[in-house]
Amino acid sequence: MPRGGISTKQYDGKILGPISSAADKTMPCNGYTTGPVTTMKAGQVINVRFWVSELRGDRLKTLPPINGDEVRQGRHGGGSCEFSLSTDGGKTFHLIGKYTKTCPDVYAEWPVKIPDSAPNCDTPGQCLFVWSWIAGNVPQFYQNCADIKLIGKEGGTLPKTGITIVNVPGKKKGVKAKGDGTNSRSKGPNKAEVEVNLKGVWN
Repeated sequence: MPRGGISTKQYDGKILGPISSAADKTMPCNGYTTGPVTTMKAGQVINVRFWVSELRGDRLKTLPPINGDEVRQGRHGGGSCEFSLSTDGGKTFHLIGKYTKTCPDVYAEWPVKIPDSAPNCDTPGQCLFVWSWIAGNVPQFYQNCADIKLIGKEGGTLPKTGITIVNVPGKKKGVKAKGDGTNSRSKGPNKAEVEVNLKGVWN
């Protein structure tokens, strides 16, 4: 569950907005402070699912049916989603997964693997699983973070590759990612990208 998520005390309805869309929507983590903690393990595959305000109650439990009424989602033509880990509270981000063009989409799961070499991390507020998105049709940057307890290896390491940060104060502005050009349901994650993300080749 991300910081500011619907089931948290921090929920204010602004979690879906981009960085800088309001004075308190800042880096890192869209300005939200420590939230619920989820345990993750080195080598574990996290099947990420996205949320929009229409998905409440029982609709949170499963993916939306593709033959039902279409869920409205602000996909902004897709774009580039990057998943990362941080062990310093969002000062640095270590890339562990990436999906392009069709991401995000509430109709699919997006597999991301925690690196086999990941270190232990259990310092409150410092250990984060992070999603970042550069939109396709508009120059906007989004970021949400989940607080985690990471069970890894003593002396373990994370990939050196960082994430792409744009369209926020101090970074390059006016950047849009290549997307699929649609705001409705996408084709889901590219199979080749799934394979790459499950291999963990980001060093």
